[in-house]
Amino acid sequence: MCRIAGFWDFNYKGNYDFENTIVSMRDVLAYGGPDDCGVYADKEQGIALGHRRLSIIDLSERGHQPMPNCDKSLWIAYNGEVYNFPEIRKELEAKSYHFISNSDTEVILKAYEEWGMGSVHKFRGMFAFALWDRKKEKLIICRDRAGVKPLYYYHKDGLFMFASELKSFHKHCKFLKQLEEKSLGLYLQFGYIGAPHTIFKHAYKLKPGYYLEINKRGDVKETKYWDIQEYYQKGLILQKQGFFEHKNQDDIALELENILLESFKLRLVSDVPLGIFLSGGLDSSLVTALIQKDAAMPVKTFTIGFKEEKYNEAGWAREVAKHLGTEHTEVYCTYNDALNKITKLPEIYDEPLADSSTIPSILLSNLAKQHVKVCLSGDGGDEFFCGYSKYWIIKEKMLPLARFPFMPETINLISPDLIFNLYRVFEGVVPKCPNLKDRYKKIRSILNTQDPVSQSLLYSSVFTESDLKLMGFDHHAKFFEVAKEFDPVTAMMLYDSKTYLPDDILTKVDRASMSIALEAREPMLDHHILEYTAKLPLQYKYHNKTSKYILRKILYKYVPEKLVRRPKKGFGMPVYEWFKTDLINYYKKYLNKDRVENDGFLNASVVDNMLKQCLSRQGASHSKLWLLLNFQMWKEKWM
Repeated sequence: MCRIAGFWDFNYKGNYDFENTIVSMRDVLAYGGPDDCGVYADKEQGIALGHRRLSIIDLSERGHQPMPNCDKSLWIAYNGEVYNFPEIRKELEAKSYHFISNSDTEVILKAYEEWGMGSVHKFRGMFAFALWDRKKEKLIICRDRAGVKPLYYYHKDGLFMFASELKSFHKHCKFLKQLEEKSLGLYLQFGYIGAPHTIFKHAYKLKPGYYLEINKRGDVKETKYWDIQEYYQKGLILQKQGFFEHKNQDDIALELENILLESFKLRLVSDVPLGIFLSGGLDSSLVTALIQKDAAMPVKTFTIGFKEEKYNEAGWAREVAKHLGTEHTEVYCTYNDALNKITKLPEIYDEPLADSSTIPSILLSNLAKQHVKVCLSGDGGDEFFCGYSKYWIIKEKMLPLARFPFMPETINLISPDLIFNLYRVFEGVVPKCPNLKDRYKKIRSILNTQDPVSQSLLYSSVFTESDLKLMGFDHHAKFFEVAKEFDPVTAMMLYDSKTYLPDDILTKVDRASMSIALEAREPMLDHHILEYTAKLPLQYKYHNKTSKYILRKILYKYVPEKLVRRPKKGFGMPVYEWFKTDLINYYKKYLNKDRVENDGFLNASVVDNMLKQCLSRQGASHSKLWLLLNFQMWKEKWM
C-alpha cells in the first residue's frame, strides 16, 4: 500500500521547477508512505511520476518505485495489493520472464509487457496505478474493480495530473482551485461527492473498473474493463433458465463459503503483522470466523465503542472475539477523543465528507496501528447482501404507498409546518422527534416518485430537493441509470455498490487508515465473491424478512446466532447527543452568518435559519449542521 502522484505537462518550457514540483506532490502524501520514496522525471517529455512507499510485500529496496522494466521503456507507480501475484508470476516465468524482486509491482509491470491492458483481468485485489509507456508515448492510469483504492486526475490547458489524493494537485503551480458548484450540490444532498465528480472543476475521480489512457497529443480515452451490473444481468438469465432450481440452500451456502474462504486467505499475504477490524456485526464476524478457523495462532482483532448505548457494539464484538478465541483489543471513543479529531478532518479528508463515522474510523485505525501494519474489514457486505434497512422499507412500505391512488396529490396538500405544529401539540404523548419537519419533507419527496432507486437516493439524502432550491442549487440525483429489468431491492443494491460504497465507505476507510500508514484490506470485495453474489437470486440475500440470509447461514456454523442476530447499529458517531453540549460551539463558530456570507459559497440566510431551528428545536435536522460544518472547515483549509 502506498501513495502515488504525477503529471504530464504538454506545454512545459522550463518555466517552473520540474523536480521540486513532483517531489512536493509526492511528499504531501508522505504520511501514507513513510518507508521509502522515489521519482521518475523526464523534462523533455514533460512527464513525472512520484511514489511514497508503505512496505508490505518484499520489504527490501528491490521494491522501490517508480519501478522500470528491464530496458526502462516502462515505468510504474503503484498503490495497492494484487494478492494473486505469485500465480501470475509463475505464468510469466513460464514465458521466460525473469524477476529481480518478490513484489507484486514487478508482476504488474511484466504482465503489462506480455498482455497489455488485458493483464488487468488477471489481477485480484485493490489497486490504483500509473504506467508510463515510453515506446507508445502514452500514460495509463487504472483503478480496481470495486474502487477500494482512490485515484484522481486533473486535465486542463495542456496539464494532466493524477494522484491518490486531491491535496497533491495543490502543489502544482498550474492547478486552478475552482470550486465546482454542481459537486457542492451533490455534497449537500448526500454528504459525499460521487465519481467521476470532485469538489474542483477539471478534477475527476477515475471510476472503479476503469482505466484511462492519454497520448502525446493530449487525447484522453477512458475504458471500462469491469462492471458488476453485467453479472446481475447474467444472474437474471440464469434464473430464467432455471439454473438455481437445481440447487438447494446448502449447495449455495457451501459454494459461497468456499469462495469466501479462498478470497479471505488471499488477503493474508503479507510480510508484516496483520489484524482484523471487528465491530461485532455480521460481516466482520464472518471475516474473523473464517480466517481464525484455520489460523495457527489467535488473530488480532480491534474494536471501538461508545458510552452511548445507541451506538455501542463493543460488548458484542468482545463476545464474538471470546467465542472465536482471537487476541482482542478495544477502546472507547469519548467526546474529547472526537473533539481532538474534528479539526483534523479537513486535512485527512481533502474533499468534503460528512459521514459521522470518519472519526471512529480514525480512532480505530490508530488503535490497530499500535499492534499491526495491515488490517482487514467487513465492508461491502451491506451493499451486496441487502444489509441496509432502507432496501426493504422502500420495497415493502414506500413503493406500495407511492403507488396508492392519489398519494402524491394527497401528501402534497399537507405542509411540513402543519405536521410539526400537530407534533408540538401532542409532544408530551408521542415519541420525541425534534427533526420531524425535515423527516416529513423527505417522506413527501419519496412518495412523489415510484422509482425505487430515486426513492433510495431521497431516503439517503441529507438536504431535500426543497432545501437545495433554497440554497440555490439544482436538484441532482442519479450518477448512472440502472437497467429496468431488476427488482427494486437489486436495483438499489447495485446503485449503492457503485456510488455510496466507493465514494463514501471506502473513501472513509482509506483516508482514516492511510493517514497513519495502516493498510486496510477489504476481503468481502474480491471480484470472485461479487460476481458470484450478483448472480444469486434475491431470496439468498433477503428472505423471510431476514437480511444477508445466506451469509447468516454460513456464519452460524461458527458463531452462535444470539451473538450476531440483532438490529443493525452501523458505525456512526453520536453527533446529536454531543451537539447538545460543547459541539454547538463549532456550529456557532463556522456557521456564523457573517462568516458564511463572506465566503459566498452557501446561502447565509438559509444556513442561519437552519442553525436557529436546530437550537430552538423547530424541526430541523442536526445532520445538516454536521454536513455544513465539515464543508466550512474544508473550505477554510483548502480554498
